[in-house]
Amino acid sequence: MVALDFNTLNSFHLDVLREIGNIGAGNAATALAKILDKRVDMKVPQVRVMDFSEISDMLGGAETQVVGILLGVEGDISGNMMFILDLQSAQLLVNFLMGRPSKTDLDYDEITLSALKEIGNILAGSYLSALSNLTNLTINSTVPGLAIDMAGAILSVPAIEFGKTSDFALYIENEFTDGLNSVIGNLFLIPDNDSCSRLLLALGVA
Repeated sequence: MVALDFNTLNSFHLDVLREIGNIGAGNAATALAKILDKRVDMKVPQVRVMDFSEISDMLGGAETQVVGILLGVEGDISGNMMFILDLQSAQLLVNFLMGRPSKTDLDYDEITLSALKEIGNILAGSYLSALSNLTNLTINSTVPGLAIDMAGAILSVPAIEFGKTSDFALYIENEFTDGLNSVIGNLFLIPDNDSCSRLLLALGVA
């Protein structure tokens, strides 16, 4: 199998990955709307491929405090998926989901942490389901873990596990809105290089 990495992805590959992002966003909006019993819209996601080393800067720097939901990706492809929010976005999103005023102070209690994990689980599941349906590959996620820490510390987990075998991340910017409030979340898929090749081959674009 010819290895495909960050440097080999062309505009056609990115178009296919953007389409997966669009499908995943629709799935996620539908899933969240069912849970909340209210309309949830997700704007067309911004999708790009970036070098793994760029992620920290995308989040505002290694010392920026963030909420990170991390899931392992298993099956025919392997890697990690992360949903990362800055603290203000986490506050807006949880209050939005719980029907509270947007500026309500957020206590990171068991209910809040559970809600954030479930949001990460829904988003990851929606995008991985879109990938699985388009590729006919078996793709599963592990139980999500959550951490509130500096971006550099949270990113160290996939860096340690895949830093030597993964050159890039697929970045999907998600914007949620209920018509009044909107919040942006950062979703990253970090496959190892063999999985990148397998994924693009399954999509017929390798």
